[in-house]
This record gives sequence, structure tokens and C-alpha cells, in this order.
Amino acid sequence: MQPEIDTRPTIAAAVIVQGGRFLLVQRAVSEGSLSWQFPAGEVEIGETPEDAAVRETAEEAGVTVVAKSRLGERIHPATGRTMIYVACEIVEGEAHAADVDEIAAVHWCHLDEIGDFVPYGFYEPVQLHLEAQLA
Repeated sequence: MQPEIDTRPTIAAAVIVQGGRFLLVQRAVSEGSLSWQFPAGEVEIGETPEDAAVRETAEEAGVTVVAKSRLGERIHPATGRTMIYVACEIVEGEAHAADVDEIAAVHWCHLDEIGDFVPYGFYEPVQLHLEAQLA
């Protein structure tokens, strides 16, 4: 018997590093155990994951970013959604909770704070990227 295929749109997440820290947003409504996460959202029809990561970051955190590279893709173990992680760089703006219906807060995290915000840790390619950028 074949496992059921998840037909929901792929989620693109923006991994943004600046000034020795990385950006997380706090969802106004948690997705299960997920409260703090990277700016992220569904890839819309006709959009690349990179485009979606850029758009979602502007919508959620109020900053303009450019996509630099894909860090990896996986099925998220908690949500079952296909996730694509995109390294992005801020071009303009100060991060804030831009979409107050969806985002409660933003936080620039240091590597040693990961466990305080994301107790289950990050997907290995993302973790390795953060460690390389913040070492």
C-alpha cells in the first residue's frame, strides 16, 4: 500500500543571518509545538520557493530580502509538509511583526539561544549553515 501523498503546497522558509544573529518569527497561533520559526509560507502558483521566501519575509517581518541559495528540502517531521529552506540576505528594513494577525513577535537569535526558541533543533543543513555563518 502506497503512503498518502501530501498535496498541500510546499512551504518556503527564509533563513536570514545578520549581525551575528538569525531571524525567527513567533506565530500568533502555534502550529502544534511550532511557535518560533523562520519567516515562511506556502509557495503560490507560478512562484519559485525563492520568490515565496522573499515575499513571506516582507509580509511577516517587514524587511526586503534577496534569496542567495537553497539550503535543503525535506518533509517536516512535525507538520508533514514539504519544506524548502532558502538562505536570504536583508537588503532593506528593520524586522518587526508586520502581519499582526499572523506574527506575534520577531527575535534575532544567537546560536546559543536555539534551544530556548526551537527546542527540537533545526534541520541539519540549516543548522550547518547557521553555524558556518555565525562561527
